Formats: sequence, C-alpha cells, structure tokens
Amino acid sequence: MEYRRMGRTGLKVSEICLGTMTFGHSTDEAEAKRIVDLAFDAGINFFDTANSYAESRSETILGKALQGRRHEVIVATKVFNPMGANPNQSGMSRVHIMQAVEASLNRLQTDYVDIYYIHHVDTQTPLEEMLRAFDDLVTQGKVRYIACSNYEAWRLMEALWISDTKGWARFECYQPQYSLVVRDIEQEIIPVCELKGLGVVVWSPLAGGFLTGKYTPGKRTVAGTRSAAGWAYPQQYFAANADESLATLLEVAQEIDKSPAQVAVRWVLEQPAITSAIIGARTVEQATDNILASGWQLERDALARLNTVSTLPHRYPRSMEENMHERRNRAIAMPSLSAAP
Repeated sequence: MEYRRMGRTGLKVSEICLGTMTFGHSTDEAEAKRIVDLAFDAGINFFDTANSYAESRSETILGKALQGRRHEVIVATKVFNPMGANPNQSGMSRVHIMQAVEASLNRLQTDYVDIYYIHHVDTQTPLEEMLRAFDDLVTQGKVRYIACSNYEAWRLMEALWISDTKGWARFECYQPQYSLVVRDIEQEIIPVCELKGLGVVVWSPLAGGFLTGKYTPGKRTVAGTRSAAGWAYPQQYFAANADESLATLLEVAQEIDKSPAQVAVRWVLEQPAITSAIIGARTVEQATDNILASGWQLERDALARLNTVSTLPHRYPRSMEENMHERRNRAIAMPSLSAAP
C-alpha cells in the first residue's frame, strides 16, 4: 500500500480509502466488520463515512469496527444533510455543525475526527459562519483537519481566502467525484487544489459500478446493481464519450490481466494531484477486487490510451486562451538575430 501526504499537511493516508456508504444499507454489520478487517490487513489507514449514510448507521457500524484500533487510522466524516425534521437539523449553520459533530463523535465512539467535511454547498449560510465554527472545532481538538466536497472553484477559493485572512483553520482536503467517465474537475478544481496545496480524495472512481466490468458499452442498467435500484448511480454526470471510455477500459483490463475495477481505480490514482481514491463495497469480494488497484502502475501505453479516449474538450475560456502564450512568443522581435553578419 502506498501512503501519500494530504496536500500541504504532514498527514499521510493510504492511496486507497475505504468508503462506508454501504454499511447499514446493503452491507450488514458482520460483513462490514470483515471488510474493515480486510482493509487493515491490506494496509489501508483511511476510512470515509458521513453522518447521513444509511440514516447514521454507517458511522455507528464503523465506530464499532474500529474499536481498539482507532489510534491507527484516519477517520473522515461529513456534515450537511438533514438529520431530522427540525429546520436547524440540516445545512451548515453554526447550530447544526455543533450538534452534528457531537452526534458523529458519539456514533463513531471517538473524541475526535481526523477530517471533517462540508458535504454539500449551503447557499443559505455565510462561509464565514461555517468556517468560524470549523475553526472552533479544530481549536477544541474535536477535529484535526477541515475539508469540503462538491464546491465550485470560485467558492473554494473564497473559503480559502476567508480562512487565510482571518487566521482560521483552512480546508486541507477536497473531495470530488472523479473517474474515467467524469473528468470535469480537471478544468478548474484540480488547478485550484494544486495551487493552494489541497489534498484530493476522490469519490465514485468506479462511476457507481459502471466501470467494474458488469456493464458493456451502450448498456446502462444491470439487474441487481445500483443502476437497477436507482441508488448512488451517477450516470447523469457521465461524459458523452462514456461508452468509448468503457470499451477501452475493458480492452486494457483484458490485455494486462487485471479486472476493469482495478484498472479504473489505478487510472484515477495516477492522475495529477490525486491523493486517494475512495472505494465502496457491499461484500468482501468486491472490496478485495478494489483494493488490488494498489501496489502497481499502468504501463505508459495503457495509461495514454485511457487518457486519450476519456479526455473532455476544454470549455470556454480555456478553449480560447489555452495557446495564447504562442501568440505572445511569436510577437517577439529580435532584430539582432536576423541581421546580416
């Protein structure tokens, strides 16, 4: 297992992060414990959950599974989603943040969270309010690092500016959707994270199962899977060239004798600025397959083929401005170089 620094921090996490969204939903407590044990055996030290996963059961099950080993791992959880019918039991108000963190700590059976994410964008709460609350949690020792997920580039930059100017704890990690068929973050988000030194922890590197080998090009629904159940299957975000990308993935996987899931996750891990990829699994068998994406590298030709087939066209303004440095370079006049000797 490879361990990577979380952005500019000194924190090191495994390149594979075990996601626990299935715990308490499609994975019972006994199977979840076996998956967590498998992750430990594989060297995974990074676990991801959220207070809203499986109506909070995910945090509870993970907390039990980590008993006696909490000091060995990095635990990330999230806050935003509704936790009740009360108008202040959702969002990113100071009231909800303070209530939610205490509830998460109780369910996880711990006195601190290593990484605490803003799960979604809350346009009804000022950034200053939520960032000050997060800074207080860091000061109190209940949270080690703060982070966000699903923010636009401009909102992420504004939040970093607020934290920097006020001397508050700032985001050290960003969690986006990213896969061979959803590469949108390369346009604006990845450059911001590289510029500001944020770690990038990817969710849905298998596109909700689309890249696991269960699907073939042109087929978007398979019985017994998330696509059929309509649960956590993000096909609305798939690029127009998703079927071509899937076809190339299946070819490459067969050629190098790896599963499509292993190749898809490996591709994510070999992209610039990526710190870790969150793998989710319903069973030990699925988890084993996904974990085997660690410990090897794609050959240059295979990586190039996957990069090329899945590339998205640049959007404006980058599509217009990308090569303007060439115009500037061509404009340089150096008479001394062209004068006759």
